[in-house]
Amino acid sequence: MSTKTVSETLNEAPLNLFHLRAVLTAGMGFFTDAYDLFIIGAALILIKEQWHPSATMTGLLGSTALIAAFVGAFVFGRLADVFGRKSIYGLEAGLMALGAILSAFSPNIFWLIVFRFIMGIGIGGDYPVSAVLMSEYANAKDRGKLVSLVFSMQALGLIAGPIVALTLLASGIQADIAWRLMLGLGAVPALAVIILRRRMPESPRYVAQVKGKTKEAIVSLKGYTGQEAQAIDEINPRQKLSLGQMLSQGRYWLLLLGTAGSWAVFDYAYYGNSISLPLVLKMVAPHSSAMTSIAWSLIIFAVAAVPGYILAFLTIDAIGHKKLQWIGFLVMGLAFATLGLVPNITHDVLPFLLIFGLSYFFAEFGPNTTTFVMASEVYPTSVRTTGHGISAGLAKVGAFIGVFIFPVMSKDLGLNGTLLITAGFSMLGILLTMLLPEPSRQTLEDVSSSEPPVLSKHA
Repeated sequence: MSTKTVSETLNEAPLNLFHLRAVLTAGMGFFTDAYDLFIIGAALILIKEQWHPSATMTGLLGSTALIAAFVGAFVFGRLADVFGRKSIYGLEAGLMALGAILSAFSPNIFWLIVFRFIMGIGIGGDYPVSAVLMSEYANAKDRGKLVSLVFSMQALGLIAGPIVALTLLASGIQADIAWRLMLGLGAVPALAVIILRRRMPESPRYVAQVKGKTKEAIVSLKGYTGQEAQAIDEINPRQKLSLGQMLSQGRYWLLLLGTAGSWAVFDYAYYGNSISLPLVLKMVAPHSSAMTSIAWSLIIFAVAAVPGYILAFLTIDAIGHKKLQWIGFLVMGLAFATLGLVPNITHDVLPFLLIFGLSYFFAEFGPNTTTFVMASEVYPTSVRTTGHGISAGLAKVGAFIGVFIFPVMSKDLGLNGTLLITAGFSMLGILLTMLLPEPSRQTLEDVSSSEPPVLSKHA
């Protein structure tokens, strides 16, 4: 008879159909997140023609869902640690669907901003709950791969947006109807996963280690792994912290600086360029049509971003989560610096697309994936969604700043100057990454109990 604990059974359980179901259920949320966040870039081209917003209003419309995601990540992240992951799983998808539907019927730009804010709260809430549930379901060997697979569904959302936009425009639909359809269609995948999410089991780690209900955790565990634990988990005190205890210890502030800080500087660089990508391409080729700019966006996403996501989940556990993150930051920084420093390159479409595409590949094959993964690994079970939620929330503040100021900054500093600043943020991401431990192929219990590198060197 097995004498393994719940956590040992989870850490050693082979991959099965449940893991695939969990990836698809969580991943559809990230498909929706990506579609909803990035479709606004294509819609903005049409909205600007209809409502003629100022640069400030353009920046606010593009970024309001991101500042709302800050709120959603904080709130849902904390609630999932207090009441359980399953208790709120699906509620965030409902908010995404509601916000998308309301956005399609916006009477003016001010109401559109309000409805995008509602949707953004749901997007923010999806980050900590989906990431941590997948992380806690996973075994130690394949955890990085499984959590990365969830996040890689964002790639499909990235390319779905331009495809939908091009299809609507090519069909001859009026611009004022086309952008409303672009935004409203984001409700479809969100509604599709609500029932699936409500049927997902609670995390056995959470049930055993936080609630102390080992028998309940054993029953749940056997239901989807086919294996039965027999022994009670011996809980490290660090696995059962209150929020106050977490915030009173310097080690967790260092971890937050590493996870939230590196994620925030990445999102500043990534979302500022991604959501504004059609506008960026319009600067590179001012005489191109809206359809041309959107088509170039699709090419960058399909040729550079999607392979980056795929290579990330295939190799993240072998390369190392931390190592992959700083490599990605390094190449991103060099690519942006090249675009900022080489004369006239921002007016030559082919070289610009090649180097910009390189930055996109290493964003996905690097910090866009790893920041999401590592924030779900380094915190103890009782504050895991809280730590991830704080990290994801502050990251979306970085994204909000990047998107909000991009139209203004590019007007004042030019595209070259704006990209140079982005390069600086990428290099800062390398330094912040060094604060984190390497979680690859360690159990959640081991990595969340270890000291950050800065402290362990002086221990």
